[in-house]
Amino acid sequence: MPSRRDARCTFCAIIAGDLPATHVHETADTLAFLDHRPLFRGHVLLVPKQHLEILSDLPASAVAPFFQLAQRLERAVEDGLGAAGSMILINNVISQSVPHLHLHVIPRHHKDGLRFWLGPRQRYDADHPAETYADKIRSALAEH
Repeated sequence: MPSRRDARCTFCAIIAGDLPATHVHETADTLAFLDHRPLFRGHVLLVPKQHLEILSDLPASAVAPFFQLAQRLERAVEDGLGAAGSMILINNVISQSVPHLHLHVIPRHHKDGLRFWLGPRQRYDADHPAETYADKIRSALAEH
């Protein structure tokens, strides 16, 4: 990936070494480091070194290596910390505290107190049929 940096971006500053972070793993194109405000200790962030804001900005050629490293980090977080599982998360724009693509690998333990925020749930009904939403998504997918 060609190098591109945003001078206002916290993660670009970490990648450049201008801000401190506890590095976990580094490749030519990615950096994994501990979140400085972890949900649980061992919470890792994986970022591309190129300044990209959302997942769909990641070049197709970089998708496989990025997610292969995410898989390795998931196993390493679980095995290295003795975690029962993990949560893998990417926010696009909404709830994205730093506008630079980042994947969270968060260690999880049974009864760790985390109440995931996927709610409130909204059912499909006669006024909002599932097929209408599927059609909209299919149409947009056909354009991309």
